[in-house]
Amino acid sequence: MTNTEVLRKITPSVVALTFLTVTAIASPSRILAQLPNRSEIPTITPVRKTPESYKLGGGDRINIEILEVPELSRGYEVLSDGSVNLPLIGLVSLRGRTLVEATEVISAAYRRILKDPIVTVNLVTARPLTVGVIGEVNRPGSYGLNLTPGVGTAPAVQYPTLIQSLRTAEGITGLADIRNIQVRRPQPTGTDIIIKVNLWKFLQEGDISQDIILQDKDTIIVPTVTTFNQAEARQIASVNFSPPPENPRSISIVGEVTRPGSYVVIGGNTTTELSRQGFPTVTRAIQLAGGITALADIRQIQVRRPTRTGEQIISVNLWQLLESGDASQDAILQQGDTIIVPKVQAINPTEAGILASTNFSPPAISVYVVGELRLATNEPLKLPSNATLNQALLAKGFGYDNPRANREFVDLIRLNPDGSTTKRKINIDLTIGNSEEKNPQLRSNDIIIVHRSSRAEFSDRLGTTLAPITPFTGVANFLAILRSLFRF
Repeated sequence: MTNTEVLRKITPSVVALTFLTVTAIASPSRILAQLPNRSEIPTITPVRKTPESYKLGGGDRINIEILEVPELSRGYEVLSDGSVNLPLIGLVSLRGRTLVEATEVISAAYRRILKDPIVTVNLVTARPLTVGVIGEVNRPGSYGLNLTPGVGTAPAVQYPTLIQSLRTAEGITGLADIRNIQVRRPQPTGTDIIIKVNLWKFLQEGDISQDIILQDKDTIIVPTVTTFNQAEARQIASVNFSPPPENPRSISIVGEVTRPGSYVVIGGNTTTELSRQGFPTVTRAIQLAGGITALADIRQIQVRRPTRTGEQIISVNLWQLLESGDASQDAILQQGDTIIVPKVQAINPTEAGILASTNFSPPAISVYVVGELRLATNEPLKLPSNATLNQALLAKGFGYDNPRANREFVDLIRLNPDGSTTKRKINIDLTIGNSEEKNPQLRSNDIIIVHRSSRAEFSDRLGTTLAPITPFTGVANFLAILRSLFRF
């Protein structure tokens, strides 16, 4: 078809449009009656209004329709350089332009050969958006985000949002400052604009406008929080742009725990099959390490957490958790954390008994009770971690019905963490409760020595002495042996 034929076909439509315009001016009430009531128009938060602000680029599929000119109306794919090849016109650059701007550019291009062309440009298939995510996320990098098609015969598309991009980067870290997230957006002029986002406001007030719609080439910057708030951290850990609790996390734990070393922690109780319920916390890591020792200072635990710019120290007070139920003290762990459990300066017997009954203490200890016992064996005695000296003695058959045992005192031998040993003489009182002086709480690998009573010792020495006496032994020799015996 020649240009003259195209113009001839357009002329009737132009006349018809002119007639409709004159009719509308003469009878404005008919046109106004078709407009919706202002109260029915939904209010759209400007920061989330995106179909109009979508910038075209290479890979987009668009449909260009020119009224009454079907020969020039069809679909196009935007080339990698952002241009489209239009019939009778050639290459026209649409890169970085919105649909409205693209319509104006194409209309201007066809205006050279058509009289007042009426052009409509629609987005058929949007290309994946390329965005960068850096800072306090688990996997920083560049990501391609697909636009999600809607439903219906003429579906729209759902544009990627800030939260979707954070989830694609496997969630924020435990030190992310979600109040001061920045989105850097490049402009055709060359000067980037910065959009500040407060996702804490979104979580607390439901301000959906904070979950902004992304554009191609956006860069999301998640800064490191300056002051760590453990209570807020637990709330943030439950949102869908934080890592799922079941994600394994490699951590290290050192200090006053039974088995220091590196561990992989997951959510839930690490000692049961319910290993995927809850969050991986400090107490779960201590459980994996066999529990705290009797010398652990649970008020001064530290979590050293690597950040994108260095390291941050998080203080943990598990005694506050036990005393007031402050669950925020059981800090949620993340990949690369190191837990340090320091040594207490002085042991409080009352607190030691409470600690021994917690789930982050060893479930049982092994102690050895030897000497004058009814149930004497070489096997270690398994006791609860808060067991006392009296419990160990009674478990091995020590009682008032054992005449051979010395019921006045026992020796307690303890292996110290530095490799040395201490020996204490403990006066026995089976009626007393937990007492550091007479009924101390035991530690793993303690040794209790039950001595012979004076009567048993005399009897054993006498038996040993009289054993070699025969009818051939002289009276003088027998008296000498007795004198030797009573010197002890």
